[in-house]
Amino acid sequence: MKSFIETFKNIWSIEELRFKILYTIGLLFIYRVGTFVILPGIDPNQLSELNKSGTEGIFGIFNMFAGGAFSRASVFALGIMPYISASIVMQLLTIALPTLQRMQKEGETGRRKINQITRYGTVAVTAVQASAYVKYLQFSIGEGIVVNPALFWASTTVILTAGTIFVMWLGERIQDRGIGNGTSLIIMAGIIATLPGSLYAEIATKINGSGGGLLMLVIEMVILTAVIFGTIALVQATRKVPVNYAKRIVGNKSFGGVRQYLPLKVNIAGVMPIIFAQAFLFIPATVLQIFPDANVGLLSKFSDYTSLPYSILMFILVVLFTYFYTALVVNPTQISDDLKRNNGFIPGVKPGVDTTDYIDTITSRITFPGAVFLGIIAIMPAFAGAIGVNSQFAVFYGGTSLLIMVSVVLDTLQQIESHLLMRHYDGLTKTGTRIRGRNESTAVNM
Repeated sequence: MKSFIETFKNIWSIEELRFKILYTIGLLFIYRVGTFVILPGIDPNQLSELNKSGTEGIFGIFNMFAGGAFSRASVFALGIMPYISASIVMQLLTIALPTLQRMQKEGETGRRKINQITRYGTVAVTAVQASAYVKYLQFSIGEGIVVNPALFWASTTVILTAGTIFVMWLGERIQDRGIGNGTSLIIMAGIIATLPGSLYAEIATKINGSGGGLLMLVIEMVILTAVIFGTIALVQATRKVPVNYAKRIVGNKSFGGVRQYLPLKVNIAGVMPIIFAQAFLFIPATVLQIFPDANVGLLSKFSDYTSLPYSILMFILVVLFTYFYTALVVNPTQISDDLKRNNGFIPGVKPGVDTTDYIDTITSRITFPGAVFLGIIAIMPAFAGAIGVNSQFAVFYGGTSLLIMVSVVLDTLQQIESHLLMRHYDGLTKTGTRIRGRNESTAVNM
């Protein structure tokens, strides 16, 4: 306990770190306040129906990402997800279009250009989703919720678009001047904000005698605790370099054959594949918002995270996006060229094409268990729902929410620990074991 208090004193004594933390907390507070600002032209007294429909099924997941703003008809109702969707499209286009590929290789200048294009894409995506949300409001609650129907669609679309752009700006400010991981922290803030209400709904359900009573609630809490600690352990484990492959990498001849390691990890992609897959599966829900009468057949199944078609598609998408994101991060040709330029080599493998093929093969092999693990985590809420857990609370049993919280917390702690170690303070752990963040390259000591 004493060491814990001393660590926080050290954190507070570093002016730069103190500013970053307070700045981040301040921006997150602004975001949370905005989630309670209701759209102009809507009667707040008639939002009970929206609160009910907006917390169930796929809309419940969307509402969780938006920090409850979706079910409150807030100016931040769409949250940060349109920006995530636009980022996915940009990454896909970067692979397909040579112009964007050249732009990506221009360094900081190219990155700013791509970010600007992504912002324009965010405006377009948000405008479409905002229009769908207006249709959803009119269908779910009826025209009576609108105090003044005149120009309601146009004004609401503009306000929702501006709200998402503002949330995106908050994320960028946190990334540049705060503790980092701006977009991830905003998503995590929304997830944590919806946890108390979801837990209360589950407790109320069990106290009322349905779903197995208090004994079942205790069992659920035990399972949830085990899942949380298991996810933390597995996330940490999947960030390590597989030893058998790391031993095959030998270093520079010019330095006497000093052994070095390539940054190959079981889960290079982190939590991004689940976020990508979730954003993709929001498309059926968006279509249902625009055409609510089409809530039948396979389309409705893909809007229910407890259904078998949704779980199968979610698992497949997570695995595919894991390989896709890994391919974006790891470039075997570039790694092979870097080894060759620095007189590095892999024992038993010829330089050039053979080295490129070898690295590509190893990356594909070690990515597979990480992809399967992410896929299982992504569909765990469906299993929780199958055993009777309330739909609002089930999303915290694994799935996107738990993995995002674990990953973001570990990354944030790593950022803080880096500041402490740079100033010769003890880190956040007494044993000297470093907290492994998502973007940290890890070598295996032998």
